Amino acid sequence: MDRQQQHIQLARTSRGAPANVTPPMQPQHDGARLTSMCTFLHQAVYEGQVVDVMAQLPKKHAAATDSQATGAFIVNLQENEFEVSETGILKHGQCTIHEVTAGRNTVLHVAAERGHHELIQELYLRFRDQGVLSRRNSALDTPLHCAARAGHVSAVAILAQVARDCGESTLLGWKNEAGDTALHLAARHGHGAAVEVLVSEAAESAAELNNAGVSALYLAVISRSEQAVRAIMTCRDVSSAGPSSQNALHAAVFQSSEMVGLLLNWRPALVDHVDCNGSSPVHFAASDGDSTIVQAILRATPPRTLYKKDSAGLSALHVAARMDHSSIVDDMVNSCLDAAELRDDNGRTFVHTAAREKRSKVVSLAIKNPFVRGLLDTQDKDGNTPLHLAVAAGAPGIVEELLRKGKRQDHLKRWSGSDTARQGIEKTSDSLAVVAVLIATSALAAGFNLPGGYSDSTGEAILSRKVTFQYFIFLDALAVATSVVVVILLVYGKASRSAGSWRSFVVALHCMWVSLVSLLLAFYAALAAVSSSRPAYFYVLFSIYLCICLMMSRFIVTWIGPDTTLRTVWRFRCQYKRLKGRRQAIRRQYPFARAIVKNLILFTFTSLIAIVSMIVIAGISGREERLATSPAPSPL
Repeated sequence: MDRQQQHIQLARTSRGAPANVTPPMQPQHDGARLTSMCTFLHQAVYEGQVVDVMAQLPKKHAAATDSQATGAFIVNLQENEFEVSETGILKHGQCTIHEVTAGRNTVLHVAAERGHHELIQELYLRFRDQGVLSRRNSALDTPLHCAARAGHVSAVAILAQVARDCGESTLLGWKNEAGDTALHLAARHGHGAAVEVLVSEAAESAAELNNAGVSALYLAVISRSEQAVRAIMTCRDVSSAGPSSQNALHAAVFQSSEMVGLLLNWRPALVDHVDCNGSSPVHFAASDGDSTIVQAILRATPPRTLYKKDSAGLSALHVAARMDHSSIVDDMVNSCLDAAELRDDNGRTFVHTAAREKRSKVVSLAIKNPFVRGLLDTQDKDGNTPLHLAVAAGAPGIVEELLRKGKRQDHLKRWSGSDTARQGIEKTSDSLAVVAVLIATSALAAGFNLPGGYSDSTGEAILSRKVTFQYFIFLDALAVATSVVVVILLVYGKASRSAGSWRSFVVALHCMWVSLVSLLLAFYAALAAVSSSRPAYFYVLFSIYLCICLMMSRFIVTWIGPDTTLRTVWRFRCQYKRLKGRRQAIRRQYPFARAIVKNLILFTFTSLIAIVSMIVIAGISGREERLATSPAPSPL
């Protein structure tokens, strides 16, 4: 029975019940009606069973019936027309070449994707007049696209050959929805043999770009297939374009030195091309850090390659120094000594960049290399030497090494109010002043609203005779006084903009800590004076106090010594105690560690006093409670 005059009934409630009808798919642009592919046919094509597939398909293309023209597609299938195969799959009568899968893949698409070249040849010989080679699926892929993506060389060769024989050789350059030709797909997946077949049949595809502006050569480089790269390079007109105005050499520097050498031997001018950010392949190689790739580029290109700058004004040497690739910096300097004198838009050499980014290996290399040692004294547009930038970045190791190697002291200048650390102090002072005012306000409010209230007759505080209440008054007054001192010191430090502003900021930090501790102890003393659950309050407030201690210690280390870790502080203490004759040099090597040690000692001393005071208040409150509950002595 003709496929267009039948219908499979999936469920039958009774012998005379009508069948459930699946509407046909919309026809393609060529007018051929497409139907859902038979499951048995799909499996046979998938497994490459040539005999079964050809038996299911007609020998001639059946003409469309009148029912098709009117859109009708319902014909009942008789029960005796069903047949069950050995695999248990229900199959029906004869299928058509126009059946497609859910993704609109035809029989030829499935066969090409699976690489069944014999089946492809048989399908073409029988249905060559049906345009099966040019059919597209939902992604606009032709069968050739499917075969190239999967890398089936025999299938690709058969499809390319029959396309040329039937005069449809142009479909070798057809693009899918993403703008990819079959060559793009084969190159993207690294199928070198398939690429060789495609370029031999349609070399013009090597010049095509997809919708992302990427060439087949760029995709072949990314796939790391040297066979595919070599095959594409044999074409006369080849594009090496990639995304963001890159070329194939930009991608090759992340693959291997062999790939880089292959491209440079083919077209050395690729090394001069830059992407949308002004970065050349040398910039990419310097950033990646593979010295073998950089050496391959330096051997194949002239020294002027290192002179190029990106949109940020950085040369490849600056990029290597910024990433701390000392071996690449050494290779570049030895390859072209003039490149060491290149400056960025701020007038900085690669030594400035290394010092600012704390790259000690690159700075050590510059110190040891006699050809670039003179760069240690060079100044940028702001008059800063590498030593200035190392000090500002908080890199004591680099500072000590630059000073030990004879850096000129007359190029040093004192920090001004525009230093990064001072700017950070000024911003923090505003926030601390607000906190100090809040503490003072809270302490004043607590002083006017005394715990226990006032006596109606005398107007005095009811708990005035309790020792814990007297502790509350003292600690509350101390919190108010220290908060006011904090505000005065912060305002003075921000207004003076002198060397003493840093000291006033440090003193304000300690006063802030004293005010916080005093307010916390005053709160605990008030609770102890009016409540009986003293142990619970003690443990809760003690836990809160320890958390605040940890936060404040970290705050002191951060703001008194920027970029200084506790490990640095420990090393300073050990060396300062062991090497008494070199204490001046040690203080210069660790510029912030000494101040941190002193302030941490003062912070620890204040914290211990607060802990002792809390314990004393707890003891006094317990004694007062025992005295209040003990019976009065009987009269004699």
